[in-house]
Amino acid sequence: MTDHSARIDPTKPSIARVYDYLLGGTDNFPVDREVGDFFLRELPGSVAIAFAARRALVRAVGAMAGDGIRQFLDLGSGLPTAENVHQVAHRHRADARVVYVDNDPTVLAHGRALLAADPRTALVEADLLEPERLLDDPDVRRLIDFGRPVGLVLSAVLHHFEDSERPAGLVRWWAERLPPGSLVYISHFRSGGNEETGLLERKLQESFGRGRWRTDEEILGLFGDLELLEPGLVPCPLWRPEPAAGEGDLSVWERLISCALARKR
Repeated sequence: MTDHSARIDPTKPSIARVYDYLLGGTDNFPVDREVGDFFLRELPGSVAIAFAARRALVRAVGAMAGDGIRQFLDLGSGLPTAENVHQVAHRHRADARVVYVDNDPTVLAHGRALLAADPRTALVEADLLEPERLLDDPDVRRLIDFGRPVGLVLSAVLHHFEDSERPAGLVRWWAERLPPGSLVYISHFRSGGNEETGLLERKLQESFGRGRWRTDEEILGLFGDLELLEPGLVPCPLWRPEPAAGEGDLSVWERLISCALARKR
């Protein structure tokens, strides 16, 4: 078995580990906390972005399971945290199958240890820009039946792709291979046309060498010909919120990440 921990570089920040730190996790290094602390110190309140994205993902997986989806493919899943996709899916359907996909050594080392005892889940190492190889992976083939509806999850990942990497083409590639009735969930950093957006975007590009905020029109373009479901593309806290969430005004940070769920007809 591959020792992924041997490939972990504690001197370079990891997108997955920074997210983990901001969400209160412990699978991170000083270099990751340095990036995270910049957001906490220089942009107080910005951690709300990470929490808004995670909570919307939980609601979306529940909605997909409630709509009959029993198998999920989570692309760019990141580090395991509370309320993972498989945990949420299994609350609704005990037989749900989940394949997580990432190429971060930290994610692979911790995630595989966590999921090893559950035959309904797997964590696959793959580059999202090589979907053909991922489609042929033995664990993907074992757990995902592409003759039945699939829940495709792209949570807070496509904003790490540059335009030259054609993220809309990646979504289209998968959509063409999903059967009718499949659901596609995307959350994405949203351009706010304000100082906060610029600071966040610059920091991510400086730290990771990549990152692209997009406008609502650009995010909608990622869905291609898929049918958007209610309430369409909205800031994550407004996507089918829990009744107890109330109707308070959103902070500037909560408006900087949007999401939508779409169906392949």
